[in-house]
Amino acid sequence: MKHRPPRRTIGAALIAAVLLFALAAGLAAVGLRLAYPQKYRALVLQASAEYQVPPALLFAVIRTESSFRPDAVSSAGAQGLTQITPETFEWLCYKSGEDPAALSLFDPETSIRYGAYFLHLLLTEFGEPATALAAYHAGRGRVNGWLTDPACSDDGVHLQTIPVRETAHYVRKAEHAQRVYANLYHF
Repeated sequence: MKHRPPRRTIGAALIAAVLLFALAAGLAAVGLRLAYPQKYRALVLQASAEYQVPPALLFAVIRTESSFRPDAVSSAGAQGLTQITPETFEWLCYKSGEDPAALSLFDPETSIRYGAYFLHLLLTEFGEPATALAAYHAGRGRVNGWLTDPACSDDGVHLQTIPVRETAHYVRKAEHAQRVYANLYHF
């Protein structure tokens, strides 16, 4: 005769397995929240609402550009949380009517506000988030050139191919971060 474990043992094992799974899922969520933080949440949500930019996209750009370091400076001279170059910042200030001399990209509020404003302008101009991200990274002029090149775009709106490896990597990384932020924080 075959020996069967008592039903209580099976039930206890099932409960233990469910609890272990829940614990593992909880730890994974904590790990994701550490890797994808919501630093400067109030500023990001305020700028997102003001410029109609999805908060997940703005968080993704900040994470991808500076890893939330307000004092970050790139090799190209881009500054702050959203890594805007001084030339682009001057152009954005001109468009907004503000004096760039009175502002600093190293100030988190200024960097986030102007990063959101820049994303708003790019999303309005290009109408497609991936193309806007490519322009954020490589520049509007370069992306406009790519959109007229049949090897890069067959419709003048979507980039099927991004010819600069670093920009293609940036777009993939930022899009991934945006998906994580959207799913993790329900944006």
